[in-house]
Amino acid sequence: MAIESVNPDLVPSGSGESAIAAFVASWLRDAGLEVSVVEPVPGRPSVVGVLRGSGGGRSLMLNAHMDTVGAGGMTSAFSPSVRDGRVYGRGAYDMKASLAAIMVAAREARSLGLKGDLIITGVADEEVASLGTSAVLEQFRADYGLVTEPTELRLCIAHKGFVWLEVETTGVAAHGSRSDLGVDAIAHMGPILNGVLDLNRRLHEGPRHGLLGTGSIHASLIEGGQEMSTYPARCVAKLERRTVPGEDGASVLREIEDLSPPHSPGRARVGARVVLERPPSEVAPNHPLSRAVAQVAGDPVIIGVAYWMDMALLNAAGIPCVAYGPEGEGEHADVEWVDAASVQKCVEVYLRAAELLCN
Repeated sequence: MAIESVNPDLVPSGSGESAIAAFVASWLRDAGLEVSVVEPVPGRPSVVGVLRGSGGGRSLMLNAHMDTVGAGGMTSAFSPSVRDGRVYGRGAYDMKASLAAIMVAAREARSLGLKGDLIITGVADEEVASLGTSAVLEQFRADYGLVTEPTELRLCIAHKGFVWLEVETTGVAAHGSRSDLGVDAIAHMGPILNGVLDLNRRLHEGPRHGLLGTGSIHASLIEGGQEMSTYPARCVAKLERRTVPGEDGASVLREIEDLSPPHSPGRARVGARVVLERPPSEVAPNHPLSRAVAQVAGDPVIIGVAYWMDMALLNAAGIPCVAYGPEGEGEHADVEWVDAASVQKCVEVYLRAAELLCN
């Protein structure tokens, strides 16, 4: 936490991951791992450390991101403190404690005599576009994956995805007195926004996923017009659609296109496009990975979560992946802390999971 690694795509003054990546790489080398640095974008490196097995076993990838959000209103954000068994500071909970846990687990795993490889990935840019995990997966593979986002010592086997969309209405600019010429792009966005409200209601009333519930949609940003006395020629609404397994960008785009009123002379033209898509993720509770982590963690509560994480990228790459991490509070908030005892518990779980899965 003392190494500031704020994602510069969130806060332009943020340092990014270079300094923390250098520390992680050096530490893992000293611990006896083979270390590689993956840097698809200059200044945004990820670190991969491999503890080679003796051969004949399956491999396990442990994943934690190195970037954080900005300090916000936090005081002494990068001067961590320990009080009452809690570690306070930006990134303590999300998720440098987990990063430390997988590093320590890798060092301790040298005494286990694993047959398969244990792969440690400290990745960049999870808080924005997950460039780090995406780049790492182009070069490294594993039989199993475990993302160590904080889960309150519960086993997360599913999470929602999201689709970001832009809807644009195009009208005709004209003087405010010329209603015979002007077509109001902003007003024509109205039926679409009403449709968003109705779609969200229908989603919540529809079929429910056992762990994740239903998808949702909301309007996040809107812009349009140029001045009071002119008919606006353009309006853009930016929407976010949270998805559950079985929903994707193509199905979401069809939903939005169905909200557009039929085109007729004099109406604004309507267009929609997907800007960014991140898939939902799910591994069955009886999958060998789920069963193994549950066994070594002492049969924890099994959950799904509404937020997105890099777990989905591993699953999409054909690496079965679940999540298990420490207890704490305050991700992205002005007071952030992680429970130190739960971090030690995670180290033990990661070690036992490696021992079970990699032999």
